[in-house]
Amino acid sequence: MTFSYKALSLVVATFSAWAFSFAALAAPASKADRTGVVTYVVDGDTVRVRMPGGAKPVSVRIYGIDAPEICQPGGTAARDALKRRVLGQRVEVQVKVRDDYGRLVARVVLNDQDQGEWLVAQGLAWSYRYRDSAGPYAQQQGHAQAAELGMFARHHAVAPDYPREFRQQHGSCYARQR
Repeated sequence: MTFSYKALSLVVATFSAWAFSFAALAAPASKADRTGVVTYVVDGDTVRVRMPGGAKPVSVRIYGIDAPEICQPGGTAARDALKRRVLGQRVEVQVKVRDDYGRLVARVVLNDQDQGEWLVAQGLAWSYRYRDSAGPYAQQQGHAQAAELGMFARHHAVAPDYPREFRQQHGSCYARQR
């Protein structure tokens, strides 16, 4: 087996470029580097943000929440409320991780207010449940349910389905559009 320094240096250079670009998004040097302008609101828990440098907007999944699917009752209300608050606004993006779809999973903060927390407190999204955890905004969800806010309002004919359960029963909203 022959060893090629040229091939090794190409692999190292490629990996370094990838790692540097991910690190720039995942762990920016300063708060100013973590801000961007919301250019599009996809649904109640996903936005696109143009980060510094004017590159293509990045898809950001709001950390800690699960909003109703867009074709699910409450889905357009969640999207529209988020759109009214953040579209065109400069937000802070506090990256936690990148998900399986390539989106950044991050807290989105506008004027020192966590937008995921706000959505849950308004009854427009659930605190994201994971295994045995009720999620980071379980207290806000409990208050929204007790106050019958948003999707928890009594006037709804049926109780809202958690998005994961809705997708299992009905499939993806986006698959229906095709």
